[in-house]
Amino acid sequence: MLISLHELFNTILVAGVAYVTVVLVLRLVGNRSVAKMNAFDLMVTFALGSILATVILSKEVALLRGLIGLVLLLFLQYMITWLSVRSTSFSRFIRSEPRLLLYRGRLLEQEMKSARVTKDELFQAVRTSGVGAIQNLAAVVMETDGSMSVIPKMDEEEEILTRVTKPKDFNHTS
Repeated sequence: MLISLHELFNTILVAGVAYVTVVLVLRLVGNRSVAKMNAFDLMVTFALGSILATVILSKEVALLRGLIGLVLLLFLQYMITWLSVRSTSFSRFIRSEPRLLLYRGRLLEQEMKSARVTKDELFQAVRTSGVGAIQNLAAVVMETDGSMSVIPKMDEEEEILTRVTKPKDFNHTS
């Protein structure tokens, strides 16, 4: 099935306008939308991609309706992040908290199970950090974006772990 020159031109025009709109709105919203993403940010990114593809490829969706959807979604994302920065309780509601998976060389297996992290995945993060043995670590923390931070032993380790979710039976002196 061939498409007419009019349809081809329309697709190119709609794609260009939609793309430029997304870029401009992302610049207005700020880099937060394209930084390292947590689950909430990733969901918004997928939704943006879906709207953009629908606007570009569907004859049934008018360009203006699609652009309104894109701008509205990005505005809502901006508002969520704006509220998250200003309200700790709102931020906790929207985002997960960092989770302690290893502490002072000891695997916290129940926390790893809750976070659905295997020993192999944790060891991979340790190897990637360049540390040779888990006994040389203060902690491994699963961050809100799913990445793992590997923290070598140091004097200030308690300070860096203050906002990290710890197991209920956590004993920091062990």
